[in-house]
Amino acid sequence: MTRRDRVLQALSHHETEIVPRDLGAMKSTGISAFAYPKLVAALGLPPRRPRVHDTGQMLALPEVDVLDALGCDVVTLDGGVTNAFDEPEKWHDYDFGGRLPARVQNPSAFAQQADGTLVQWGSTRMPPTSYVFNADHSGQPMLEPDQPLPLLDLKAHREHMEAHRITDEQVKATAALARRVRGATDRAVFFTDFCGSGIGIGAHHGIGVFPVICKLEPDYVHELHDIAIEHAIFNVRALLPEVRGCVDIIMTTADDWGTQNSLIASAQTYRSLFRPYYRRLNDEIHRLLPGVKIFMHNCGAVYDILDDIVESGFDILNPVQWPAGGHSYREWKDRVRGRMALWGGGLDTQHTLPHGSIEDVEREVREVVSYLSAGGGYMFSNIHNLLAEVAPEKVIAMYRAAGSIRRQVA
Repeated sequence: MTRRDRVLQALSHHETEIVPRDLGAMKSTGISAFAYPKLVAALGLPPRRPRVHDTGQMLALPEVDVLDALGCDVVTLDGGVTNAFDEPEKWHDYDFGGRLPARVQNPSAFAQQADGTLVQWGSTRMPPTSYVFNADHSGQPMLEPDQPLPLLDLKAHREHMEAHRITDEQVKATAALARRVRGATDRAVFFTDFCGSGIGIGAHHGIGVFPVICKLEPDYVHELHDIAIEHAIFNVRALLPEVRGCVDIIMTTADDWGTQNSLIASAQTYRSLFRPYYRRLNDEIHRLLPGVKIFMHNCGAVYDILDDIVESGFDILNPVQWPAGGHSYREWKDRVRGRMALWGGGLDTQHTLPHGSIEDVEREVREVVSYLSAGGGYMFSNIHNLLAEVAPEKVIAMYRAAGSIRRQVA
């Protein structure tokens, strides 16, 4: 069984002898570029500058030898780059103001202020005491009293989207890279490029404003989502036939419907304004590539819409933030067992990982992963990214604990 076979078997709800594992297949299962050099050293691997492929969250793109050392089974194809092999022509040295010798795709994006703060593209900032870039209100608008809702001109928006569809050149370049990736690895290929739905609870007007718009202007939201899904379906019809046989998991949506304790908007809002549009796109992708698995990232306490996410046509949900919302990991697994795979949730990231001992981490991973992986339908990773302060010994312990679980498979 190849590593790709192991992943697809698990995602198809069959048990595997070894639990499949992921680090960095997408930008919520990764590791801080500040933590990555320490992990490389702790694994006894040669030092190297981390390739920072998400310079907002400051995430490192793990190399193949790191994936090998942690027993990981997935590579990424995201933003025109991959970690299935080296692409030195796409990466350039940059040291983030002397804090982190690294490699980025565009060093000209950054400027340094007198106090050491780094500014990216003239907007987001990373002070010397921070490990990520951010903006005021996370770059999202706030409504003042009596301020009108910030609605788009939907006619102009439709014209803009039609003018920015995927091009023949983009299709050719993406397909060529996908073929190279498939030929270079027996790992499953996680793919994100040009397949996004373009909708989410905060996708257009910010997570603090868009739920209000959903409540007050549902007809506007229906038309907005119709435009987004028409655009997405055009893109996948143009691209996916050209990458057939080269990609295994496709992410169409990265959303955050949950807070620490509850949903951000009501389940009924999801059912009426989101579920039908997600389903249109997901059904089309399944038609174009019948064997592919469709991945949704959705943070927070989303337990109450798990059934709706299944009905939206998603095959996989991440990050499985079971400590949020008062439901156990057992309840999450039992709610979707055999219907939707879970990707993540390997341990309590907010408590056990930062505050527990290595023994605590190992114990919880074995307990949680043994249950989540029973009957298949599970991929191991952390709940969201491994942050800069996480000790490498804990990272190694969690992956090795997950890899120590063995099942008898007929």
